Amino acid sequence: MALKFHQQIISDLLEDSNGGLVILSSGLSLSKLIASLLILHSPPQGTLLLLLSPASQSLKSRILHQISSLDSPPPTEITSDLPANHRHSLYSSGNPFFITPRILIVDLLTQRIPLSSLAGIFVLNAHSLSETSTEAFIVRIVKSLNASAYVRAFSDRPQAMVSGFAKTERTMRALFLRRLHLWPRFQLDVSQELEREPPEVVDIRVSMSNHMVGIQKAIVEVMDACLKEMRKTNKVDVDDLTVESGLFKSFDEIVRRQLDPIWHTLGKRTKQLVSDLKTLRKLLDYLVRYDAVSFLKFLDTLRVAESYRSVWLFAESSYKIFDFAKKRVYRLIKASEVKSKEHVKNTSGKKRKLKGDSASVDAVGGATAKNGDSGVVIEEVLEEAPKWKVLREILLETQEEREKQTLSEEDNSDNNGMVLVACKDERSCMQLEDCITNNPHKVMREEWEMYLLSKIEIRNVQTPQKKKQKTPKGFGILDGVVPVTTIQSSEGSSVCRQEHEALMAAASSIRKLGKTTASENNNPEAQVDKASSTKGKAKKESSNLRRSIRSCSKKKTNSEPEIVVTGSENEEKVSEASTSDPREDSDVPPNGAKKLPPVHFYALESDQPILDVLKPSVIIVYHPDMSFVREIEVYKAENPLKKLKVYFLFYDESTEVQKFEASIRRENGAFESLIRQKSSMMIPVDQDGLCMGSNSSTEYPASSTQNSLTRKAGGRKEIEKETQVIVDMREFMSSLPNVLHQKGMKIIPVTLEVGDYILSPSICVERKSIQDLFQSFTSGRLFHQVEMMSRYYRIPVLLIEFSQDKSFSFQSANDISDDVTPYNIISKLSLLVLHFPRLRILWSRSLHATAEIFTTLKSNQDEPDETRAIRVGVPSEEGIIENDIRAENYNTSAVEFLRRLPGVSDANYRSIMEKCKSLSELASLPVEELAEVMGGQKVAKSLREFLDAKYPTLL
Repeated sequence: MALKFHQQIISDLLEDSNGGLVILSSGLSLSKLIASLLILHSPPQGTLLLLLSPASQSLKSRILHQISSLDSPPPTEITSDLPANHRHSLYSSGNPFFITPRILIVDLLTQRIPLSSLAGIFVLNAHSLSETSTEAFIVRIVKSLNASAYVRAFSDRPQAMVSGFAKTERTMRALFLRRLHLWPRFQLDVSQELEREPPEVVDIRVSMSNHMVGIQKAIVEVMDACLKEMRKTNKVDVDDLTVESGLFKSFDEIVRRQLDPIWHTLGKRTKQLVSDLKTLRKLLDYLVRYDAVSFLKFLDTLRVAESYRSVWLFAESSYKIFDFAKKRVYRLIKASEVKSKEHVKNTSGKKRKLKGDSASVDAVGGATAKNGDSGVVIEEVLEEAPKWKVLREILLETQEEREKQTLSEEDNSDNNGMVLVACKDERSCMQLEDCITNNPHKVMREEWEMYLLSKIEIRNVQTPQKKKQKTPKGFGILDGVVPVTTIQSSEGSSVCRQEHEALMAAASSIRKLGKTTASENNNPEAQVDKASSTKGKAKKESSNLRRSIRSCSKKKTNSEPEIVVTGSENEEKVSEASTSDPREDSDVPPNGAKKLPPVHFYALESDQPILDVLKPSVIIVYHPDMSFVREIEVYKAENPLKKLKVYFLFYDESTEVQKFEASIRRENGAFESLIRQKSSMMIPVDQDGLCMGSNSSTEYPASSTQNSLTRKAGGRKEIEKETQVIVDMREFMSSLPNVLHQKGMKIIPVTLEVGDYILSPSICVERKSIQDLFQSFTSGRLFHQVEMMSRYYRIPVLLIEFSQDKSFSFQSANDISDDVTPYNIISKLSLLVLHFPRLRILWSRSLHATAEIFTTLKSNQDEPDETRAIRVGVPSEEGIIENDIRAENYNTSAVEFLRRLPGVSDANYRSIMEKCKSLSELASLPVEELAEVMGGQKVAKSLREFLDAKYPTLL
């Protein structure tokens, strides 16, 4: 059932024949709106093209699902694999098609599209557009040749539409639109429809553990300290430097956008602060998303990767993050305390002796690091995520309610009994599935064992293992090998050394246990479940140990539900069936095990239309997300008679709650800003595609005529010759062809083997952005490209193009060295110019500056030949053709030999090649003809003397 506000949006769009820009709140089912418009389209209206970008692939899949669910033929995609005549027939069919902007702009420039049969264009990602984007290029060409074609642009990211100066107004100008349709969540029609039959909502606030609270407080303190350091630089707007704004990914974009113009002048400390803020935001997110062991492992990775250059690691509160993270997983106690406990408790079944050692070792994890009472022992804590217990309680409560409904014989015809659990990513889904099908303590134990095995792997990489002697000198902690005496700098103190050795001892016990289990199992490979197959690759031995650990710890039960995990790439379905209870080690007795309802885990990052497919009756939002909450509201509004219960799990007084509430405030603030902009927006009345046509050089004919000299044919204006540029197909990924077209140049798209832009028969340009320039130097591709240009064109040009919003320099002047160094970009450019003396380097500040440079270079130059440019560098199959410029027509060895002869230079070797067909013909020319060809009597005489010189012999 179509929503009423969707119907209102459609009617508003259909009223205006020119189209419009629609901005929706995130999660208000933009895919259903576009699908409804596609269904209303009929072939007699003309062909409808939907511009598809890499970021809109998920939106495309949702649109196809919505159309197929309504039994309508879905639109197909036009790809470059289709031949040109086939694409021409599709453009004339009148059906809707998905197409990428790169393919469409090439077909427009090559006139393969009958624009008279084009009804309109859908732009699916209006928030990513700019005046120089390919989508704006397409719309300008279409509007200049077919003014009746409409353009409808859509966006569900209002925050992106208010970034920068007048972003929405500039987008509408680029798309030649005059109407703006704003549909926020607080709009009256939207709020009334979504709140008419709301679902039953249960907001559960879960208390974080004391250690989690301590970690969160420490991270916020460190983040605040980093923000204070950023404020001291006076380089960033102070209003943006808040902890709340630092919780979002857009914070990095805001800071980088402000610092990009002066990035090369910033010190290393300021640059590192920007990176540290990004790392701290990840830590806050991972704290509430992942388990304690995974969080500790991530911290260990950060300490190794960023130890010597990070700023946040040296903050006052940073040590608390590592300290509390360790306390959530394990703690160190003295070995004497363990022995005293052993006398009190009967632990004979849980302890065993190491061979030849008096220290007792826990069979699973705890281990002593040294002999005697002076050693320390790792005692497992393995703190479980507080949400895990709450999730299981909700599932039990749901099952009890359904059993009561079954006994009361209520009508459950629309209830399929499925419970949907929405998590942030696929890894969380897989781990929660293990917690439901198995005991959560076993899941934590498994992660702990994997963590210890990774410690052994790191040790083996850092310290090559020595060959074992037949008679070991002592009983060490790793298979009789005495531990190395060199300790990492972070383990310099005795406490750190003891902790490290205790972890190694625990890891050694795990490895021995895994080897024993693996030898007992006849076929361990067959016992690998899907959870183990999702882990990362490791060494062969450790992988076998991990598989044996998982096969031992994984238990199955007849009473467990059907578990389905929906990930970003695949869907896996597991039916658990066995004879033992997975909660045998928990506090709940096996007899108290209760049946759970069927559960489906859904990863929010996969962005699939799971609600329409699954139609759940209970939804548990494990990781709150604003867009998914809106999707639930739309789903309930479309199914008003369906009973729906939604559980929200929040960590109380956490940044998770703060981030969720801040995302709603940011979106509302963005819409309020858009509403104010709409009231004062200035859109030209003649926004019909003609005021910004393809030839901007004819915009001011009156002033040109008035300023002309009357002595030149009475002031008659000269007929301007159309300039054209041959552009390589691959260059349409950039915005430069669009800017050149705005300057009035005719763009000819072809596939070039040499160069990116051909300005004239003698000028070939290879364009490099800053990032591409560094990569080309690293791979050696630039040397080959310049060599090819120098071989076939008289003026090879290397264009280095900077971004308009970034600094117009590689590095600061203080960083430029006097000596040539192999890793310095200036040194590499200097060596390139020395090797190719005819190479010209152009430095461009922006796209528009490049267009001005091209215009200057093309003055007094002939127009390039398309057929000749295509043949350059292409191997010949039919043989050598007269006057053909191909690689086979040049004997490169002979040319290089010619250029090394006395008197031959870059200025005259081409004229020599035109006069003489071979070196033997050159050797037979007299001095007079040589002087005429080489441009001087002196150089001709030196060459003649060299050719006539006698070879000395020994006879």
